[in-house]
Amino acid sequence: MARVRADDFEDKQRSILHSAAAVFAEQGMSKASMSLIASQANVSKALLYHYYPSKDALIFAIIYTHLEELDAAIVAADDPALPPRQRLARLIATVLECYQGSDVEHTMQLNALSSLNNDQKTALTTIERQIVRRFATILRDLNPDLDSKQRPLLTPVTMSLFGIMNWLYMWFRDSGPLSRQEYADMVTTLMLDGVSAIR
Repeated sequence: MARVRADDFEDKQRSILHSAAAVFAEQGMSKASMSLIASQANVSKALLYHYYPSKDALIFAIIYTHLEELDAAIVAADDPALPPRQRLARLIATVLECYQGSDVEHTMQLNALSSLNNDQKTALTTIERQIVRRFATILRDLNPDLDSKQRPLLTPVTMSLFGIMNWLYMWFRDSGPLSRQEYADMVTTLMLDGVSAIR
């Protein structure tokens, strides 16, 4: 008989993934053991293996869930009816808000890909590209010249924006002089004023 899924299945999974990400971030991918992760997550080792049969399956689940939730938040926040400037500002603010409290998951996204097999890497790359395309579409609307065949700059500009957002976790502190919204506004201004001038 198939095992009945508990009512708190998703909450329990999310808790396990966040606890595991913290262990991986602190111990490194090779040193972090399933026993230590189970202990940190306050679950039995058997239950951990029930959800995730191997360490690489757990690493993949952490990164994929993080990206999936980020993409869902971007889709929910996006409003194609808005002018492109406001639309971009809203999405930048959404990404930075999603990063709050997710530093360990974000660190793994940037550093753990070498631990995964090709199929897992392909699945992550697919959703990453989907997220990037959502921003590239708006940047192209702001400046169609970025997508010129003679001098294609849309991808470099889009990835530069993600570079600015992705490294926020390295230095930003919520107790600092800028709020996340203020930083989002600053990034938006940098991108918008810069994007309009790029030729």
